[in-house]
Amino acid sequence: MPKNLVIVESPAKAKTIKKYLGSSFEVLASYGHVRDLLPKEGAVDVNHQFAMQYELIEKNEKHVAAIVKAMKKADALYLATDPDREGEAISWHVYTILKDQEILKKKPVHRVVFHEITRTAVQAAIDHPREISMELVNAQQARRALDYLVGFNLSPLLWRKIRRGLSAGRVQSPALRMIVEREEEIEKFVAQEYWDVIAETEAENQPFTARLTVYAGVKQEQFSITTKEEAEKTRKNLLKAANGKLRVTKVEKKQRKRNPIAPFITSTLQQEAARKLGFTAQRTMRTAQQLYEGIDIGGGAVGLISYMRTDSVNLAAEAIAEIRQLIAERYGKENVPDEPRVYKTKAKNAQEAHEAIRPTSVMRIPETIKEALSPEQYKLYDLIWKRTVASQMIHATIDTVAVDLQCGKDNYFRANGSVITDPGFIRVYQEDVDDAKSSLDDERMLPPLEEGQEVDLNALQCNQHFTEPPPRYSEATLIKALEEYGIGRPSTYASIIYTLQHRKYAELEQKRFHPTDVGRIVNKFLTLYFTRYVDYGFTAQLEDELDEISRGEKEWIPLLNDFWKPFKHQCDDILESVTRKDVTQEALNENCPECSKPLAVRLGKHNRFIGCTGYPDCKYTRSMDEDKSTAAANAEIVEGRVCPKCNGQLQIKIGRYGKFIGCSSYPDCKFIESLQKPHDTGVDCPECHQGKILKRKSRHGKIFYSCGRYPDCKYALWNEPVAEACPLCAWPLLSKKITKKRGTELVCPKTPCKFSKQIDEKSE
Repeated sequence: MPKNLVIVESPAKAKTIKKYLGSSFEVLASYGHVRDLLPKEGAVDVNHQFAMQYELIEKNEKHVAAIVKAMKKADALYLATDPDREGEAISWHVYTILKDQEILKKKPVHRVVFHEITRTAVQAAIDHPREISMELVNAQQARRALDYLVGFNLSPLLWRKIRRGLSAGRVQSPALRMIVEREEEIEKFVAQEYWDVIAETEAENQPFTARLTVYAGVKQEQFSITTKEEAEKTRKNLLKAANGKLRVTKVEKKQRKRNPIAPFITSTLQQEAARKLGFTAQRTMRTAQQLYEGIDIGGGAVGLISYMRTDSVNLAAEAIAEIRQLIAERYGKENVPDEPRVYKTKAKNAQEAHEAIRPTSVMRIPETIKEALSPEQYKLYDLIWKRTVASQMIHATIDTVAVDLQCGKDNYFRANGSVITDPGFIRVYQEDVDDAKSSLDDERMLPPLEEGQEVDLNALQCNQHFTEPPPRYSEATLIKALEEYGIGRPSTYASIIYTLQHRKYAELEQKRFHPTDVGRIVNKFLTLYFTRYVDYGFTAQLEDELDEISRGEKEWIPLLNDFWKPFKHQCDDILESVTRKDVTQEALNENCPECSKPLAVRLGKHNRFIGCTGYPDCKYTRSMDEDKSTAAANAEIVEGRVCPKCNGQLQIKIGRYGKFIGCSSYPDCKFIESLQKPHDTGVDCPECHQGKILKRKSRHGKIFYSCGRYPDCKYALWNEPVAEACPLCAWPLLSKKITKKRGTELVCPKTPCKFSKQIDEKSE
């Protein structure tokens, strides 16, 4: 008969822990949080020390009932939820429910914490319990109260001033501001032209290239040559000066060392999984949770990684010893540094007792447990394993060479090259980078060159370039920016990104964030009227103060008081002084072509558009993408055709998704037709065998392929079809799929066939 009751968050975690404890322990799951604030105004009582009114979460009532029933029979309670604020809060809520129902009486209550789910860690935690940390609980309550107060006061304002159904969050709003500001930077960006001059030369039958660095005694900067005429003139002068030869004037050789980077924390894991694996932040955390809670790799479930919500780069001494042993056995003793590598945590409030994300045992080599893991579990575990091992290996040694080549008098080219002489940690792992620029100075070999040597100049190339705007945020770069500004914490990055997309404030297109029109308006409203609360510095400072509460350095009620009073005053003032028109309309320096009243940018049901301020008397509108010179296209007549429904005049119009053909009798006649005719690929439809597959564009601009007999035949696919039967399943066509990781390949679009074959497009 179990005498001890252990509470964890999830059934998977409960199953893993149960096998490490004896028959005297019963392990139950709370299934996450068991209580939350009442979903109504007043759940945080601002007039009575911010008293918080909680209720049981309906879907978890049966799990709470099971805990209550089991506790009646148990002699002691062990709260083994996650080692962070949320985990501490769940333990406190479970304890409070049992206490309020007078079930605990004098039974002992223990809080146990472990950072990996292994037999050693779990049993050590059971042997060394502590009390519930009210500092961590209060920090979580303060965070929850702030989010509630912001949501329940800002959201009604957004409903009244912009549109019903909108909402705003304390942390999501600065993140939205980042995305919108980046988009505005891109829109304002003016590209600048510049040219470079590249020498194509060779020595010892090995070709290489060099860039012009000094011309006529003047060092060449990015904008030294800005026109084609200047570039061509420079090229001709250099060719004349060179007379077919360049002379080596300087050869500079260096050896540099590249050190490995720290093991993963939450943010870097999310960034690298996005870069290398194409995982979203949510997918990364969901998969990491599975690896942490335990997977049966033979002999029962075992936790494969340490706790994945952390901002510490520390590694336990035992873990480092095991890693060094593995490196020596697998890669050779020469790849083990003399002393273990120690990394410094950058986060202000990193809990140094926590560890970085690492395998619970590096001796579980990814390949040996691959069969027990799902594909995404294996990919993420492999990434974590490699990063952890590499972090304790020796540096990489790289030989670099820089060569200056003279071209006549006072003209110089430079060639750079490098070679990895000892890969060190690169044998195992190398970090990807965001938005990497291609360069002639990429690592490559140069031929052996000596000062005074002459080399053949084969050609001079003038290359045109244009400056580029800053790239839009990807998930990886947005998380990196949030971390750098101190906005949010490890457990919040994934939810921030999810919320922005769920509220339709931002959309991911080609893995880059684009603000929606609604997102722009919401951001405009918040930055204009709640500047302080979307300020990056203010948000980061508030996060730091919440961290101070968790360390017991600050009280949570005064913090809420300091936030609430000015925030509430601001809300009340905006409610009275700002109209919907102030927020949703933006005046243009242009008059309506129909009634001469001013035009304004307005927010419609889905997007922004340009409309007359004389509405509803004047109903003139046009697309945001349409400028004044093309406005007349709204009335452009389609010659030689009439509406097939009512014989009215057909016109070229502009709607939300661009130009289309429509009837002039609209709204009485709603006939429309695409202006762009689908392209015939010439491939027969494999489903109906009657139509051809056509290349089409969706209303959002995405290319897809579908049967020309639609809607009678609804066969469609995203990738370009190829008239070639699948050699495995004999499906009449294959499709051409292009990915960053695998390049171009032919794949079978028929489920569940998994045929794929890589192809080289250059040879086609």
